[in-house]
Amino acid sequence: MIAPDHIGFGRSSTPSVNEFDYTFATLTEVTIAFLDIIGVEKYTVYTQDYGAPIAWRLALANPAAVEGVISQNGNAYEEGFVPDFWAPIWAYHADLSDENEQALRPALGREAVEWQYKHGVPDPTTVDPDAWEHDIMLLNRPGVDRAQLALFGDYQTNRDLYPSVHEWLRNSKVPILALWGENDEIFGPAGAKAFLRDAPHARIELLDCGHFLLESNIEDAVRIIREWRASF
Repeated sequence: MIAPDHIGFGRSSTPSVNEFDYTFATLTEVTIAFLDIIGVEKYTVYTQDYGAPIAWRLALANPAAVEGVISQNGNAYEEGFVPDFWAPIWAYHADLSDENEQALRPALGREAVEWQYKHGVPDPTTVDPDAWEHDIMLLNRPGVDRAQLALFGDYQTNRDLYPSVHEWLRNSKVPILALWGENDEIFGPAGAKAFLRDAPHARIELLDCGHFLLESNIEDAVRIIREWRASF
């Protein structure tokens, strides 16, 4: 398993917005270069949240490389967007005003980050607090707020790609597992079911949990993934 952190995230470097173009297209270019350097030519992609639009771009750039897709709350359809969560992001894309920026900044704060991990989980004590504490620490690094705002502003470009993604799903017939926390208030379960429109062979699994499924239901996820992998 190869699990790289994207630029501006995790253990990867965090150049300023003046040094690096924080767009999903640029993050994809870095990922393509990374895969080329380590010699990976074919792979099953496990994607979640921000990883999804990077995965779709990888597939469109080199369809033959992708042998399977596990989408864990990784959106590819308009149906997946929960309107209340996404409204300020669409507003910021349409108008990069200070007012719209200030409306988004709470999303980078402690309360919002903790909420992302705990909402929709029947027993939030099953989620290790280190998960959100780690995220908060990394978000507080100098310049990361501007990088995150840039990606908020760029997210609309991912929606623009959806028709091409759907065409790829139809033509490639690549095996799909949509493994979803059905209580997610960011990407709702309709986003998982929508895969069936272009990939009727897809396996859809909705679990009683939230956005970060692996934090609370990893045993269920491992079982389902093993069953799915054994089927092809």
